[in-house]
Parts: sequence; C-alpha cells; structure tokens
Amino acid sequence: MSISLKPIAGTQNRVIVLPAPAEEKTASGIIIPDTAKEKPQRGTVISVSELDEKGNKPAVKAGDVVLYGKYAGTEISFEGNDYLIMRESDIFATL
Repeated sequence: MSISLKPIAGTQNRVIVLPAPAEEKTASGIIIPDTAKEKPQRGTVISVSELDEKGNKPAVKAGDVVLYGKYAGTEISFEGNDYLIMRESDIFATL
C-alpha cells in the first residue's frame, strides 16, 4: 500500500502505521462488543521519514509489520483511512 502522506523527521524519525483491525472474537469464539475492544498494538508501516536531524536512517521500512505501545502515536484520518503517526522509538519490534 502506498500513500502520498510522508512524515517529516524532527529529532527522531517518524513513521506512519496502518493499525491492524481490532479482534472481533476471542480464541474460544466469544464475540467482543465494540465497547470492549482494545486498541490494536500491531500494524503495518506505510511510510517513513527519510532521515532525522542527526542524519540517522530509520530502522523500519514501508511494509514492515510492527508492534508498538498501547498509547503510541497520534491518530489521523487521510483519504478515508485511519492511521497512526508516531516516533520510531515508539515501535518495540518488527515481526
């Protein structure tokens, strides 16, 4: 997936992530109501800033599936989709 939205780096690289959909059912098949769904902590990197102020290249690239903090990033809507824009340091791991 490619979008024309590109983050700008400041003191740290910035990343735009498409969050994974929230779980609809538990492993045992119980349907989770909308009010009880938790925010996903996993998503796909859509876009990454080029370099931060220190010239550091980002450690992740577009297409990587990442795990991030529960309250990481700022939610944005662009062209009908919801994304998170976050610091690269908010990402814990790639899958």
